[in-house]
Amino acid sequence: MPFLRERLRCHLRGTRYPCRYPALGRGSRTVWFEGKHVVTAQYSEEAVSRRPRAPRRPTIADIAERAGVSAGAVSYALNGRPGVSEETRARVIEVARQVGWTPNNAARALTGVGVATVGMVVTRAASVLGVEPFFMSFIAGIEEVLAEKDFALLLQVAPFADKELDTYQRWWSGRRVDGVFVVDLRVNDPRVARLTELGLPAVVVGDPKYAGSLPSVWSDDASAVWEAARHLAALGHRRIAHVSGPEHLVHTGVRSAAFRDSGRELGIEVVQLYTDYSLEAGTAAAATLLADPAAPTALVFDNDLMAVAAVHVAREMGLRVPEDVSILAWDDSPLCRLTSPPLSAMSRDVAAYGASAARLLLAAIAGERAGSMRSSVPHLIDRGSLAPANPGAPLT
Repeated sequence: MPFLRERLRCHLRGTRYPCRYPALGRGSRTVWFEGKHVVTAQYSEEAVSRRPRAPRRPTIADIAERAGVSAGAVSYALNGRPGVSEETRARVIEVARQVGWTPNNAARALTGVGVATVGMVVTRAASVLGVEPFFMSFIAGIEEVLAEKDFALLLQVAPFADKELDTYQRWWSGRRVDGVFVVDLRVNDPRVARLTELGLPAVVVGDPKYAGSLPSVWSDDASAVWEAARHLAALGHRRIAHVSGPEHLVHTGVRSAAFRDSGRELGIEVVQLYTDYSLEAGTAAAATLLADPAAPTALVFDNDLMAVAAVHVAREMGLRVPEDVSILAWDDSPLCRLTSPPLSAMSRDVAAYGASAARLLLAAIAGERAGSMRSSVPHLIDRGSLAPANPGAPLT
């Protein structure tokens, strides 16, 4: 190590070498190596007193002294437990606010009170998550409800599914969270069984048929697909493309099956492509589909980011939207209104979806019996990117 080499040089030269790792306590000693001898010296009291100290956190005892009550009464008041009058509770809460007191989550966990934190792990590429409007709106809805109850959201992005299971285990073992949201539900999802085994309160965001005994909040994607298919069929489209997310996700399977079923009934040929929701994937999918001599006359994308990419691809290929190709996005957002032309979309209140999930999770944490809850069904908003089919559109 460098400091050992320097100490050896000092020893050979007979010079003083100051130790770089002295103790730091009051009255502690610092050490020099001088030739073959060790020299020690005391820190002065004045030097020790000049060291900066971290500010002390206010404690329950501080609140009790200022409020004129016992520490036990403060604990009851701050934790919402019976045992104090409402007048005392209000006074204690006001004093806590004045002194800037915040609960120690580790201590709360040890007493079984909970840590007032819920968790969410998202297994997606950070580059996709950072620009996709759906999750931003979904989290905003969650935060609105959590803020009312003074709960916090612990969000983690995992690179792959196994890491997500490890994270739940770590959170549960360390009492880091009181409950979790399970998003991007997968077929035969191992998270459902693991969270049920752990007994960690959880809400599945997805189809209740795949949620086991866990409560769930879900959106009726199949009904929305049928609405979109009927609308496109009425415009004369007989070959459409459905560009979805990853094939292993439950909601991808639900939408894909609904497109196949509606296509058979309505006489529509449905081409399906699976992607990772990214801008690059949407660009590649649109370029591949529109370069086909038998190109679909309508493209339906499972998120707005890919639909926006498709508008730019069509323009670069000399195609007009919607005269030559119709484009429909899933999950409305401001992005859909900023394109030219503005994008038609299967729209739903994503923030309300997140708020419903948060209310359900808080109920489960409180020990209430929670079941499944259907959120609003997406409905079609036509902003002008859909038009009657033009099978003879020029292709580059």
